[in-house]
Amino acid sequence: MRAHPLVFGTVLFLASELMFFAALFASYYDLRANRASWPPPGVHLDVLESTIGTALLLVSSIVMVLAAKAMDRQRIAAARWWTASAVIAAIAFIALSIHGYLKNTFTIATNAYGSIYYAMTGFHLLHVTVGVGILLALLIGMRSNALQAYHREAAEAMTYYWHFVFIVWIGIWASIYLVQ
Repeated sequence: MRAHPLVFGTVLFLASELMFFAALFASYYDLRANRASWPPPGVHLDVLESTIGTALLLVSSIVMVLAAKAMDRQRIAAARWWTASAVIAAIAFIALSIHGYLKNTFTIATNAYGSIYYAMTGFHLLHVTVGVGILLALLIGMRSNALQAYHREAAEAMTYYWHFVFIVWIGIWASIYLVQ
């Protein structure tokens, strides 16, 4: 069975995004390997807040699996509810991320750590924000009989993007907040 062109294109796009984030991870670990102290003195990150954000993204990814299953069963009202739940969790993640940025004692210009921290988390936050837009488009599209009956591939592609956003965050969160 061949993949629908939209799904195939989405997977190719996500592969290119994976390479982009892989370069950021390589930079992070190269910088980390060549510093006596990492993160630098004076950097205090809120591990609890980032863990709550991680849990929010996990929940949003799980509920998108439930939304896809509901769509497959023609339970559109349930699919809309699950998708709306994912959007709410994602918006809460964005709010927590911005709150964390405001509390930080360093900026993107402070040092190499600040530069790579804000590059990794900032680009991820951009992807989450785009993902919220995609999920909102899916939520609105679920009102259409055309999406419900003929364009399931669009919904599938959108959920692939959202799962990708969560998986990338796990790597960022583990690297920045756990491994340090």
